[in-house]
Amino acid sequence: MAKGPASAATKPSAKDADPQPSGAEDAGKEAPTTLDRLRGVVAMIADGVKQKDTRLVMGRVLRETASRRSELTVEILTSFVEETLPAGTDARAVMLDKLAQVQESMQVDSEEQGGAASATHATGVLPEVEMYCYLVVLMFLVSGGHFRLAKQLADVAVAALGLYNRRTLDFIAAKVYFYYSWSYECLDRLASIRSTLLQRLQTAVLQHDEIGQETILNLLLRNYLHYSLYDQAEKLRSKSPEPTRSNNQICRYLYYWGRIRAVQLEYTDARDSLQQAMRKAPIVAHGFRITVSKWLVLVSLLLGEIPEMLEFTQQGMKKALHPYFQLAGSVRSGDLSMFRSVAQQYGEQFQLDKTHNLIVRLHHNVLRIGLRRINLAYSRISLKDVAEKLGLSTDEDLERIVAKAIRDGGVDAIIDHESQCLKSVEVADVYSTSEPQKAFHARVAFCLDVHNEAVKAMRFEPDAHKKLVEDAEARKERLAQEQELAKAMQEEEDDDAF
Repeated sequence: MAKGPASAATKPSAKDADPQPSGAEDAGKEAPTTLDRLRGVVAMIADGVKQKDTRLVMGRVLRETASRRSELTVEILTSFVEETLPAGTDARAVMLDKLAQVQESMQVDSEEQGGAASATHATGVLPEVEMYCYLVVLMFLVSGGHFRLAKQLADVAVAALGLYNRRTLDFIAAKVYFYYSWSYECLDRLASIRSTLLQRLQTAVLQHDEIGQETILNLLLRNYLHYSLYDQAEKLRSKSPEPTRSNNQICRYLYYWGRIRAVQLEYTDARDSLQQAMRKAPIVAHGFRITVSKWLVLVSLLLGEIPEMLEFTQQGMKKALHPYFQLAGSVRSGDLSMFRSVAQQYGEQFQLDKTHNLIVRLHHNVLRIGLRRINLAYSRISLKDVAEKLGLSTDEDLERIVAKAIRDGGVDAIIDHESQCLKSVEVADVYSTSEPQKAFHARVAFCLDVHNEAVKAMRFEPDAHKKLVEDAEARKERLAQEQELAKAMQEEEDDDAF
């Protein structure tokens, strides 16, 4: 009996022959390199084109590319372009030339070198694969700060895009247009591509390229706002449909629309648009959320509202929003001298954010809030003392400012011209007025807007209702079959029992 176990131990079974689990075998394999990932993306593009997929597969392609953006190098991209594009094609030659210039750390000052687009494209290669090669090289050049080379390569890529009319190319083309505009913006030459973008927007509309329309529309709005052409931006926006497909493009559109409405004194519409952009923006879009928060703070101040402390203490935003926190504090206190010192101290930052014009408008709000505080504190006060408290120089300016504040309803008082003093009017019960109803109406309207936006954001397939009907009928047939089967089994059991 002792030999049995001993012999069994000397002869391991097939199960014991490989003691390592299957996961250990996978762990022993090398992780795929960035070049392998790019090859896999090319395979995904080929599958998407074969399936005529214009959303799911291309969305995976762009997400995978964005995740590998920081891993791109000259060597990897050179090998990728050489493997993907056939030898002798103009697209391959242009891309390899730009990568070689980056590797040699040479800046090309000539605008003609690489700037003229070729009418030929890579034969034997899908247009989607060719444009994807342009895209990854453009991403690398822009990320590395080689804006002149990126501009020259983007000119070639955009010219090549004019040769195609394929819906499977729309998502990649939209990203190429984005980097095309970015490279020109970094060189401060956005005005030179405005006519090209307008032409491509018209082409995208005629070809029913929805994602291209949304992307180019936002690029044009950014182009106009870069040069403070708000009237032209509003005319373009009013004649173009709102973005509905891409959440990122919807956020950008709402932000640009909010900026336009704020400059045009439509502060309520501007606040609604900026709030929607803030809600829809992804958490990872840190810089975008900071920029939207700056404009939202200013619009709220112009509406006479003081933003809450939480808006300035959001994670990662406290340092960037510190100038606007100081500005909100000066407006809240109604201290004109403090407001002027804050505006002067952070003037360069406000100029860089392009919010200086809105801050100038806050001057009147500071005076109105200061007058309101004085009105609540004193039942009767001379205009000279009011001027001293507000930091104003002449009594004539003060009388005009006070009269305007009284007319606008910001201050409940009257001016006694004989005694040159300001007399406060007794404050009536606010609940006997229509103010509570207005506040309640504003909150209800806000909730309804959120509900409507949520409904609009829900996406359904064109034949979803038909499929639901078909699924219901199929489910009814399946339940009927199961009931018949259960009845038959019960009858068989009854027969066996007898």
